[in-house]
Amino acid sequence: MSRYTKIGRPAVLMLCVLALSACALPRSGPKDDEILSGSKADGGPVNVVMVDSIIAQNSRVSDDLSFPSAFTGAGVARTDSINPGDVISVTVWENVDPALLVGPGQKQAFLQEIQVDQSGNIFVPYAGVLKASGKTPEQLRRLITRQLDPQTPDPQVEVRRAAGDGSSISVIGGVGAQGVYPLVPSTATLSAMLATAGGVTIDPDVAQVAIRRGNATGRIFLQDLYDNPRLDVALRSNDKIIVEEDRRTFTALGATSTQARVPFPQGRMSVVEAIAEVGGLNGDTSDPTGIFVFRREDQTVANRVTGRTDLGPGEPFVYVIDLTRPDGVFVAKEFQVRDQDTIYITEAPFVAWAKVLTATSQSLSFTTDIVRAVELIQN
Repeated sequence: MSRYTKIGRPAVLMLCVLALSACALPRSGPKDDEILSGSKADGGPVNVVMVDSIIAQNSRVSDDLSFPSAFTGAGVARTDSINPGDVISVTVWENVDPALLVGPGQKQAFLQEIQVDQSGNIFVPYAGVLKASGKTPEQLRRLITRQLDPQTPDPQVEVRRAAGDGSSISVIGGVGAQGVYPLVPSTATLSAMLATAGGVTIDPDVAQVAIRRGNATGRIFLQDLYDNPRLDVALRSNDKIIVEEDRRTFTALGATSTQARVPFPQGRMSVVEAIAEVGGLNGDTSDPTGIFVFRREDQTVANRVTGRTDLGPGEPFVYVIDLTRPDGVFVAKEFQVRDQDTIYITEAPFVAWAKVLTATSQSLSFTTDIVRAVELIQN
């Protein structure tokens, strides 16, 4: 007699059920009770905070970008002033013969492409070394005239200034035409210079504009430049303008329509907007009572949120939002998403049951096949 004759149908079914119970069903992440059990209040390693309007406000940090007051408080620079590095041309008409600066029969002398040195000086024959930086072309013209007059009576002098490296602005990044542009009256402000450089070519909602001036740097969202004329700052020689996309991201996991690392689509972001950005909650699997935001919290914010004073920087926090509460959606709209946040949506409880039923039905089908095979062996 085969040994399989001792195995009955109930025994085979029991073995299959035991095998099923020993297997962990697949899921997209931890369950809400598993997350909550890690609270420091229960001896766990994480600060778990249920979010209401007060918590939403207390956890907020300024996400405004700005220029230093030295940028916004400065008036429009005199763009006709001569600077070190500028190139000028000087033309002199003389009223005597023979002339001082040209040969016999000539009255007009052209001194082209005279570069202002780093000390701000230029050299003009018979006038000597002259201080040019800080002067306008008209002021320099009068100075050259005074210096030449004792040697060639009543000279007529013309000074023209061509913008050089010392009176120019560098524009790089997401603009139509990167390059070095002269600082002239028509490009004396940030918006005018951006327009001269072909405008911003990246999405205005995610564009940031930075200005580097010496050791100081300021950065704003392009949209803020549109909205606030005060941010249309006056430029200075050697400023560098950088236009680039916002590099902040958040990560969406769990029962969302998309699980991904997501760039910020705009300057400021709430949980509601972040969820919408990834396609919203998955209507078939998500649990609206279990929206979790994971982050390493700033020390000041951590103590403000918990009402403590002893928490250090980088504390792990899990903020919990329940959309089913009467104020749930409003709280989610108030709660700020920050760079490197992880938003995790738990699965609804029935999803686990659905997985159990699916797995069980598949197991029972498999069990039926086993029983039939055993019966064939027994027969």
